Amino acid sequence: MKKIEDIAIPVGKIPSGLFIICAKSQEGVIDGFLGSWVQQVSFNPLLVSLCVKAGRPASETILKKEKFSINIVGEHDKSFLKHFWSGYDANKNPFSEIEHVIDESGAVVMKSSLATLVCEPISITQPGDHNLVVAKVIDSHIQHPDATPMVHTRKSGLSY
Repeated sequence: MKKIEDIAIPVGKIPSGLFIICAKSQEGVIDGFLGSWVQQVSFNPLLVSLCVKAGRPASETILKKEKFSINIVGEHDKSFLKHFWSGYDANKNPFSEIEHVIDESGAVVMKSSLATLVCEPISITQPGDHNLVVAKVIDSHIQHPDATPMVHTRKSGLSY
């Protein structure tokens, strides 16, 4: 019988994108985290899934089924990733340094991202150590239409 560590190596090779998942709380605080587990799951309605670890910035807002945004990281500009790669101190919110706008729905649109999906959670479940969120895409913005999305793989399916 193989060890889970050996079984998990190919799981880490499943390619994904990199995304900055953002939400604005009822109190007006903008938070975000680096995510890689985002995938389209339906054409009609237009749905995506993502995984959210409890305690991440923005997770409370998303888990309350409030609107949030998925900012797609492109190869053209990865400079803002440094703020999110290892997380950030709650007292040093990176959005004071990152160019962004709040759209008419209240979603955070990062100007350097390739594009932004505005989402509304419709289903949340916890099948493992992350919450699985299925969300309806209700709007989108394309900031850099000619950019290529960043592709990410991991060394193992047991860690980020």
